[in-house]
This record gives sequence, structure tokens and C-alpha cells, in this order.
Amino acid sequence: MENDTAWHLEVDATGLLCPLPVLRARKALQAMAPGQVLRLLASDPVAVVDIPHFCAEAGHGFEGMQPLGDPGAGAAMAYLIRKDA
Repeated sequence: MENDTAWHLEVDATGLLCPLPVLRARKALQAMAPGQVLRLLASDPVAVVDIPHFCAEAGHGFEGMQPLGDPGAGAAMAYLIRKDA
């Protein structure tokens, strides 16, 4: 994921456990136009699997992820999701 990738909306789901980060992403994406990008922040370790799986199941584009801080210290991750039609 590029550091300069633009997004249209950011949702902070840090501190929330499964399935809440996915549910927050789903709700945010419902209000977005096709092609727009959501930046989801999540600290739940399971989100590394859940977010790409959600994108595949819902038909959204998973644009990548990037640690926010030291990944060895359990840092939160930023996930970019492109809403599809």
C-alpha cells in the first residue's frame, strides 16, 4: 500500500474486536459512492484475515494494508477498501 494513497473516508475501529471492525467498515461503505476508498484503522489481530475476506465476499476491492507504528509491538493497521458497485 502506498503511503500517499488517497481515501475519501476514515473509520477508526482501533480497540474493537471481531466482528466490530468489519461491521463498521460495512456501514461506512454503504454510505459511499462506488469507486470511493475507505481507510479503516483496526488493532484486532484477526482483522488481518477478516478484512480481506469481507472484501472478497462483499465484492469490494482490497487495496492493501499498512502498519501504523511498529508492527512487532502489535500496532494497529490501516486497511484500504475500494467500494465496488
